[in-house]
Amino acid sequence: MAVLDKDWSQHVVSAEEVARGRAFQELRDSILQQADPQRGEQVVDLGAGTGLLSLPVAEQVEQVWAIDISPAMCEYLAAKAASAQLENLRTAVASAVSLPLVDNSADLVVSNYCFHHLSDEDKVGALEEVRRILVPGGRLVFGDMMFRPGLAERRDRRLVAHKVRALARKGPRGLLRLIKNGARFATASWEKPARPEWWQEALVKVGYDDVAVEVLPHEGGIASARKPHS
Repeated sequence: MAVLDKDWSQHVVSAEEVARGRAFQELRDSILQQADPQRGEQVVDLGAGTGLLSLPVAEQVEQVWAIDISPAMCEYLAAKAASAQLENLRTAVASAVSLPLVDNSADLVVSNYCFHHLSDEDKVGALEEVRRILVPGGRLVFGDMMFRPGLAERRDRRLVAHKVRALARKGPRGLLRLIKNGARFATASWEKPARPEWWQEALVKVGYDDVAVEVLPHEGGIASARKPHS
């Protein structure tokens, strides 16, 4: 087994702490309720991280492919699956824009807070890859940040103001994060979330049916769509 370096170990621990938070647990439940995984289905978790979606889904379906670009995340998730005796969960290190799965091989693709790491061009590429691997009639359900970190839209302004106030309440540590985030935004290294309207349009353009995008009270949203039967 590979030994994780310090930076990757801290990254995995941080991701696990976030996944165990109440907000992400509630988001997970909402995604799974909409996805409605069934016995006998082949499921792909895109950007699986430490298994927020993969682990509960594996208890309900035939097979889960947990895909993540981080070898450390995959290693960590594989260990958790083994400890839970989930023999139907397999991890694979891969990018969302190049999935190591054959055409028409998945009944359901789920994802949580993966797409905002991608450029808009790569978001579209990932949607095309998901459509490729889904069987006709297969479903895509994902949660993600759904706002632009700017001030043009009222919802964006409200969300940015909320984040600033939340960090400011944390004292010096929060102010340091504000400075770092401001620098990331100024240098275009900020995460790259898209607004709900962008997702609605992109999913339709890629060729999905039954497209729906739900805006949540916080920064996030949940989108669902289906690959056409023909």
